[in-house]
Amino acid sequence: MAADKKKIDKNRRLDGAHYEEVAARYYEELGYTTLERNWQAGHREIDLIVKNDTSLIFVEVKGGRPEYMGHPAYRIDERKRKLLTEAAEKYLAEHDTSGLDVLFDALIVVRTSAGEKIERYANAFDVT
Repeated sequence: MAADKKKIDKNRRLDGAHYEEVAARYYEELGYTTLERNWQAGHREIDLIVKNDTSLIFVEVKGGRPEYMGHPAYRIDERKRKLLTEAAEKYLAEHDTSGLDVLFDALIVVRTSAGEKIERYANAFDVT
């Protein structure tokens, strides 16, 4: 039983790394610069931090097959948003981001039988 859990955990980490790589490439193709990946603030983590000339975006990346656990976007619940905003506040306190709009995006990679589809929810929620 423990070996099965380790295999599942390893697969989730590999899937998560894949989704984050897809997200980073997506933003880079849009002209953003990746500042951080998996930025840690204690037990809080921001998957991706990107910027362009006008905006700094904290990105939460989710992926998966909707038929297994529902649409991946539904896993960004109120608790997760709270942890993200707390981590973002720490990042903002430690970095000069003056002159930039601060936004939170959700970048969802939906796996289907036809391949992967990217769904970007720009400015998905506000800092509270």
